[in-house]
Order: sequence, then C-alpha cells, then structure tokens
Amino acid sequence: MRTRIKTIMLLLSVLAFGSAYAVAQGAGGYHQLHAYKLPGDTGWDYLTMDPASRRLYISRGTHVQILNIDTGKLEGDISDLKGVHGIALDKANRKGYISDGRDNSVVVFDLGSLKSTGKVQAGTNPDAILFDPATKRVFAFNGRSGNATVIETKDNSVAATIDLGGKPEFAVSDGKGKVFVNLEDKSETAEIDAKGLKVLNHWSLKPCESPSGLAIDADHELLFAACDNETMAVLDGNSGKVVKTVPIGKGTDAAAFDKGLKQAYSSNGQSGDITVVKESSPASFDVAATVPTKPRARTMTVDEKTHDLITVSADFEKAPEATADQPRPRPKMVPDSFVVLVYGK
Repeated sequence: MRTRIKTIMLLLSVLAFGSAYAVAQGAGGYHQLHAYKLPGDTGWDYLTMDPASRRLYISRGTHVQILNIDTGKLEGDISDLKGVHGIALDKANRKGYISDGRDNSVVVFDLGSLKSTGKVQAGTNPDAILFDPATKRVFAFNGRSGNATVIETKDNSVAATIDLGGKPEFAVSDGKGKVFVNLEDKSETAEIDAKGLKVLNHWSLKPCESPSGLAIDADHELLFAACDNETMAVLDGNSGKVVKTVPIGKGTDAAAFDKGLKQAYSSNGQSGDITVVKESSPASFDVAATVPTKPRARTMTVDEKTHDLITVSADFEKAPEATADQPRPRPKMVPDSFVVLVYGK
C-alpha cells in the first residue's frame, strides 16, 4: 500500500513539474520578479519608464506616482490634478509633461523636485502624450476634439493645433522628424510631419480594428498597432503597408517595443497576459511567448535597461447587478490593492 501511495505521489509530482515547465516555456521563461503595492483607490492609465533614473511614472487618476523600480520606494507624488492620462519626459531640459484630460490641459513639472511648475491649455481631453527629440516638442493628443496640441519645450508655448481627422489613442515618435498616432474610431494610423506640423498620411490598419496601443522599431521604421479584435498589425512606417498581422490576447490597451531584444509587446487586460512578438527580421514576426500577468493589467511599459516587462493592476469589489432603470455600475477598486508587477527572465 505504501509503495502504491509513493508511486502515485511521484506521478503527481512529475505531472505538476511538467505542467509548471510547460507554463514557463509558454511564457518564454518570463516570471514575476516584483509586486509593489501602492496606496490609494484611484484608477490608472499610461506608464512611463525612465531607465536611467530607474523611475516609473504612473498615472493614478488625480495624481502621478513616481516609483523607484528597483526598490519599490515611492520617490514622489504629483497631486492636485483632475484626470491624468500620460506622462512625457524631456530629460535634457529636466522637464516632464502630464496630460490632464479632465482639465483640458498639460501640466509641466520639474524632473528634479517632481513639483509642477506650470500649465499649458490643450484641446478637449488630452490623452496620449510624447516628447519628440527631433523637434524638441511635446505632442498632446486630444481624444474628444480629435486633434493634437504641439508645445515648444523651450518656453512651453503652443506651436500649433493639428487636426487628426479621428479619435487619437497611443502615439510614438521615430526620433527623426515623424510622429505616428493610432486613430481608434477610424482603424487607422496617422503619419505626422513633426517639423512641418501637419498630417502627411492616413493608413488603414485593416484587418486590425479599433487600435489602441502603438509601439515602434525606429531603426527599421516599423509600427506595432495593438487592436481590440485580438490582432496586432505590423505597419511599414514609410509606405503605410500592413506587412504582417499576429494574434494577441483579449482586452489590449498598450503596446511597447524593446530595441535591444527586437521584441514587441501587447498587454491584454481581459485575458490577463502579455503577448511577446519576436522580430526575427524586418519581414518576420511571430508570437514568441504569452506571459501570464493579472486580470485588468491592460497597460504596460518596458525597462530597456533590464528588458523587464512592467504592468499594473488592482483588485475590485463585485459590482451591483443592473436594474431596469440603471445599467450595471462600474465595480469599485479595493483600497490599497493597486500593484506594480515586474516580469523578467
């Protein structure tokens, strides 16, 4: 009897090991390295990582939390905002820019003191925001007014307002004079002349529908657009041609690219994972791994110093049932359950 029990236990151990090994292989060797709990019960949006300073900038509803990604220590908190979306960094001039959507403004802050120093009026609901090193301008993409507010970092003046012809989502710069932005309602990517301050082209992403996340391989001028229909479109940033589509998880909201590893990523909040797409060559793209994360971990960034993947999530209470008069309300976040998750090999 004892021999039989030992045999069964051995078989169970082998099966468990095999299952864990299969999961690890499917995740490409990625596993959770850190889980940093942060206080508060506000939501989140974009994440911005500065590999040099080791700071992660996290939009948290009405404030921005700044976390040391190595220690998990909060180094700052920029408060008194109304509805934060994204954070852009002009590191040469030690300035940061926050898109405060509910205030229809861009808040300027000092990278040393982590204190706000001014405000620039934008369009309606500025969402995505980036710093373009080629022109030393900040582009804030206004979700409701369908345009981009362009800010001169030398004096924080508004250089132009560019009509985009659609609802902007994620945007990227190639660092060489072009900016690209996904238009969610058009299933397109718009190409912008960052110097001339005008839209050059609108490119269809079909069969990719309702794009959100956008990442770029600037060396090869390749764009990676993550879409709602569980598809990532790889787009040639010179011709606008879709050169490949690959499957991703459900509920994507963000995309990223690691220049060192030549990999693109999509964070998928509904399926609770990150899709890893390997760029073997400028013409070859395949799903290399699916990294389990946590439900609602829909936004992400990459630490290009360590090549770690960073995402965030939280726990939520069960929402009340809908009634004949009222739709089902959004569930409330469990206070202090917000967590920064770091995955590496």
